Amino acid sequence: MPLIHILDDAFDAASALSQLLGRRRVSTERGAKPAAGTQVVVASAVAEAKLGGGRGLAELARAAGAKSIVVVTEGAAAFGVTEELGGRLLRVALPVTGQVALRDAGLMMVADMIGGQVQAMVAADAETGQLIDLATRVARTDVTVFINGPTGSGKEVLARQVHAASRRANAPFVAINCAAIPENMLEAILFGHEKGAFTGASNANKGIIRAAEGGTLMLDEISEMPMGLQSKLLRVLQERALTPIGAQNEVPVDIRVIATSNRDMPEEVRARRFREDLFYRLNVFPLTTRALCERPDDIPALAVAMVRRHTPAGQTLPMLTSEAISSLVAHDWPGNVRELENVIQRALVMQEGGKITPADLLINTATPTVTRLMARAV
Repeated sequence: MPLIHILDDAFDAASALSQLLGRRRVSTERGAKPAAGTQVVVASAVAEAKLGGGRGLAELARAAGAKSIVVVTEGAAAFGVTEELGGRLLRVALPVTGQVALRDAGLMMVADMIGGQVQAMVAADAETGQLIDLATRVARTDVTVFINGPTGSGKEVLARQVHAASRRANAPFVAINCAAIPENMLEAILFGHEKGAFTGASNANKGIIRAAEGGTLMLDEISEMPMGLQSKLLRVLQERALTPIGAQNEVPVDIRVIATSNRDMPEEVRARRFREDLFYRLNVFPLTTRALCERPDDIPALAVAMVRRHTPAGQTLPMLTSEAISSLVAHDWPGNVRELENVIQRALVMQEGGKITPADLLINTATPTVTRLMARAV
């Protein structure tokens, strides 16, 4: 069922918008009336007027069960967004007319605003789109998922995508980084403990696993889990039950487990740093994220999404120039998405006049020149 409905009497860039949303794996349809189950209705200011104004458009959207409306006015002097009805109605001024290129920053911003309401992952690369499709398909079941990929390549975002598309979407999503917690604390944090189970246990704690009851537990960097705990986790996966520290009886748990790692897991198993039986129990449905340099088509879409995310509410959204986008695509991004996000945040500090140019993209912050530029900017 289409999630986005674009009214027939829409704007000139509607076809390009449909293409952008399609590459993000967001389903769209065109027509005079949105179908039941539509989440977002997109209209032009002209279409809104033909329906008798905002009230008529709102009634049309309400009849379909849509949660939000986006009204686009083309030919504006500058890009702009205003919110009405508590954010349920977005009015977008789009400074484009006629044929619109798919990478036009203004249209990409509109696609991000719309797509972000129904799809957490940002995609433009074909293989990333296929990965989203796989995540959506596996989300329909409760099988355990193992996500492997470089650090900063979006493993947690993908895990959240699986959770959001599953029957557990309204239950907790709980993530824990197995590499960030000292070994002597990890067991108690994961499995919970009874009062007085050890020195300092003044109160009982149900633990992270039971905190995810009914929902999804993400075990980030599972390859860093100590061998002693791996056997206890294996039992949880096999029996769907656990024994808190200091307790005598097992407690049943209803969770979906997603594990992630940036390591070569078969090599970890061969080196006996990770239990083979646990790996195969976790690796029921494998998904793999790729380094950002391997999916350059995703870079403009991600950059636009980050500009919107990090621009304070009420401020004008700066636009990435085509030259800035070319500079971003040309970089090799050893730090993956996290590095890109840092660059965009610095660009928002450096930009002037509502445009982000190549001069604002301070990619290598280790150089004295960049350090001086940043100091001058603040």
